[in-house]
Amino acid sequence: MIWVRRLLIVAICIALIVVLLPDEEIDPSSLVLDEATLLAAEQLSEQFESASEPYYSDILNRWEEEQVQAANSTVTLKGSDMSAHSEQAKFEIGSYGGKNDVLIWNSDRSNWIEYEIEVPESGLYEIALTYQSYIDKSSAYQNYRAAVLAVSIDGAFPFREAKAISFPRRFKDEQPFKKDEFGDEIRPKPIELEEWTRKPFEDSEGAYSLPLRWNLSQGKHTLRFQTFTPIVIEKIELTPPTTIHTYAEVKQSQPDAEKVDGEVIIIEAENMLSKSDVAIQVAVDQDPLMTPDARNKTIFNAVGGTRWQEGSGSVTWTFTVPKDGYYTIGMRAFQSYQSNKKVFRKIYIDGKVPFQELLAYPFGYSTAWQGITLEDEQGKPYEFFLEQGEHTMTMTTTYSPYSEVLKKQAEVLFAIRDLSEDINTIVGGVDDPNRTWRVQEDFPELITQLEAIMAELKVMRALLLDANGEVDANSQALSTSITDVEDILEFPNDIPYKIEDLSMISTRIGSLTDSLTHAPLMLDKLYVAPVGTDMPRMTARWDEKMGRSVSAFFHSFSDDGRLSYDDEDVINVWVNYGRDYVNVIQEMADQYFTPETGIQVKVDLLPDENLLVMSNAAGRAPDVALGITEGRPIELAVRGAAEDLSQYPGFDELFEQYSPGSTLPYYYADGYYALPETQRFQVLFYRKDILQTLGLEVPDTWEDVIEMLPTLQQNGYNFHIPYNDYMTFLYQYGAEFYEEDGMASDLDSPEAFEGFKMLTDLFTIYGIERQVPSFYQHFRDGDMPIGIADVNMYLQMRVAAPELEGWWGMAPLPGVKQDNGEVSRWTGGNQTAAMMFEKTQHKDEAWKFIQWWLSAETQQRFGNDLEGFYGVAFRWNTANLEAFTQLPWNQEELNVMLEQWRWYKDIANIPGSYFISRELLNAWNRTVLSGQNYRDSLEEAVLRIDREIWRKANEFGYIDDAGQVVDTYDPPRVKEPWNGVDTYVIE
Repeated sequence: MIWVRRLLIVAICIALIVVLLPDEEIDPSSLVLDEATLLAAEQLSEQFESASEPYYSDILNRWEEEQVQAANSTVTLKGSDMSAHSEQAKFEIGSYGGKNDVLIWNSDRSNWIEYEIEVPESGLYEIALTYQSYIDKSSAYQNYRAAVLAVSIDGAFPFREAKAISFPRRFKDEQPFKKDEFGDEIRPKPIELEEWTRKPFEDSEGAYSLPLRWNLSQGKHTLRFQTFTPIVIEKIELTPPTTIHTYAEVKQSQPDAEKVDGEVIIIEAENMLSKSDVAIQVAVDQDPLMTPDARNKTIFNAVGGTRWQEGSGSVTWTFTVPKDGYYTIGMRAFQSYQSNKKVFRKIYIDGKVPFQELLAYPFGYSTAWQGITLEDEQGKPYEFFLEQGEHTMTMTTTYSPYSEVLKKQAEVLFAIRDLSEDINTIVGGVDDPNRTWRVQEDFPELITQLEAIMAELKVMRALLLDANGEVDANSQALSTSITDVEDILEFPNDIPYKIEDLSMISTRIGSLTDSLTHAPLMLDKLYVAPVGTDMPRMTARWDEKMGRSVSAFFHSFSDDGRLSYDDEDVINVWVNYGRDYVNVIQEMADQYFTPETGIQVKVDLLPDENLLVMSNAAGRAPDVALGITEGRPIELAVRGAAEDLSQYPGFDELFEQYSPGSTLPYYYADGYYALPETQRFQVLFYRKDILQTLGLEVPDTWEDVIEMLPTLQQNGYNFHIPYNDYMTFLYQYGAEFYEEDGMASDLDSPEAFEGFKMLTDLFTIYGIERQVPSFYQHFRDGDMPIGIADVNMYLQMRVAAPELEGWWGMAPLPGVKQDNGEVSRWTGGNQTAAMMFEKTQHKDEAWKFIQWWLSAETQQRFGNDLEGFYGVAFRWNTANLEAFTQLPWNQEELNVMLEQWRWYKDIANIPGSYFISRELLNAWNRTVLSGQNYRDSLEEAVLRIDREIWRKANEFGYIDDAGQVVDTYDPPRVKEPWNGVDTYVIE
């Protein structure tokens, strides 16, 4: 019947008539702003600038008003000519990359170096660095992160963007692409290019089209670089600012040339000469005009998409023209990621932007592949004069047309936060619906603040519509927010009750950040055509698309991608990660495990973990499963479906590589039915700059947190604690989740009550915010400069917040001081695990695979390959300590994580344990939201947990029908922090 349904779907698709709706037109009134609106918005901008670090655009506008002229001089310094450095700066002067007398700065923690510069004349300069990424040849694990320098002059940052100047590495994909046994191409490994690069100082996000300028007076200045990423510096140059002319000016200055007769030069976009980030990936698309044709296979025939959307990410191609002359440039592009939103690319030819119009060239939205020719607003193609020989073309992600909108966004969010604080001060934190307010008479400043916010929102909308050229979801969000503010202003006496409305507006405005800064674009081919030569057809016909759809339909009946389970000659491994993870694991098994053991391995993608239960019931379970959530192995073990790993040779040696607290979830009936693969744990994140401004220290205990909260809150900040973080507080106060035999909850102990009271008091008494949709966004914006999050927060900050590089840090969790003076920092997290099924016919072989997969060497190699393919966002948080320490952390980060690793302790799983998290969250809600006494609420939770544990114990034969205990669970207990980390801590 499946094939009948599929044929029916195809028939319906063929019968559909696609109606193309015209794009929504821009309301002209939204682009015209009256003088009062502009004045109110300008006043809000001035308030924001006086209370925060200035943006580069503000400083540049100030310099223009002051008529600061561009300098005409050039100053060059050798990288080795340092005048000072921090005490722990690791560097040497020597030879690198074929050049002598260079600075090899192998920084592994936050360090700085300084240069004394003699500036010959006052004016605006650009600063450029000639550098090369430092590659540690002795390390098996390479760091793929770009170097990010914080640049200060004479002890100060002239603008906030100076805190993060990025100097990317360069990579190319290993070619030709390898194929697996099914003819699918395997994602290529990146190869780092060891080459010297000259790069002007630019903002790290792509917010500005031109290099940053620096206003220097005549005389001596001190230039300081601060970073914790290795880099090699040959020289530093101060030069006059870059001038880029318009296309019309460039065209007039170009030479006459004969018409070029020849064919169109075609560049396959996936064949990149280089890319600035390993996260920029080749892609697969099944469009019939793609080359090479994928034909329902994994054949890499494009580049980009959502893997090429971050600011400043660049791709370079090379091509050769046969003769001097004029050429046009086109490309096949796909840009269907955000409806009606344009994305932009900065386009270079031979390392230079030819004219101003290519500083941010727009790519419009389309639901299908489109042919694009670089052309002016009238549709006339640009003509590029190219000399005979080899050339390069580079495209770099930029969102510079939206940068002013984002600056206004920061101002609006600042104003809403300020208004919310004023309202809270007035109402005293009490929402009394029976109280009558006279806002116009008593608090007219609230109305003024709201009117300024509305004015700024209107300016934002006008700027966005001007940049994008049409209405999209972002401009609609702004229109909705304007309407919401107007509704609040309609009844000014209700303003004190509108805190939640303001919060919703703030969330909606804050969500624009990702939308406007991300610029995904996929390319199939690029074309360089002699002027007068027609471009090839770049869009597929409807009959070609229909033919491909029919082909894909029939291909769906093939065996490709089906889970294997009964191949007697191989170990069948199901993996609960993504397809690319599967490919890497399969390749590693073929390359290392099979030649070493002679055991064949078939790795399959597990699309849904619940299939494990159904497949086991049907007798079609795999031999090994990877990436399994931590509760699943014991669910299967109590039903006789999981294999006890502790009975196999070598288990004890493998077991010792894990912290005792991480193995608790996999213990049952005197055995261990899985071992951890990955491990998340929580640490404390803090903004160095904000805490320093407030004069606050990083807290060591919860008493320290309580002491710092008044200072934070009086200045409009707060501390973040996940509302469901019960494990941390219960463990730190000495509580246990079960009695020693495991047959009942132990959460009615004095320690548990004390820990639960502290958790709830922080929200009910000390003003911690109860619901925070995105701590990352609040942390990045600065209104929550300190809080608790897991390792994913680290990856987000590294990838998506380069402007804060070096200005945030991590510390172990605040804890509870013990009688011996030690601070207890216990916490748990989430894990994934590797397990074996009881029904496997290859138990010894499957165990050997698990041993190999979980070994430090394999975990390190897998993490290296994964981060090499996708960048730091895919860092493998392995639970194997030795492998974890070999990932490219700097030593400061690693020491923090090792200290928290020492205190890692998860919850043991027994039948019925799923009730613990459910009832503790209910208890939190009753206490924090409904005001119930914390002790009564926790006792109610314990009663329900015990009832469920008893019911499950009876179901599985641990308690008989008469209520007598027949057997006990006896889960292990972890009382002491793990000293296994000590070997890896370097002070």
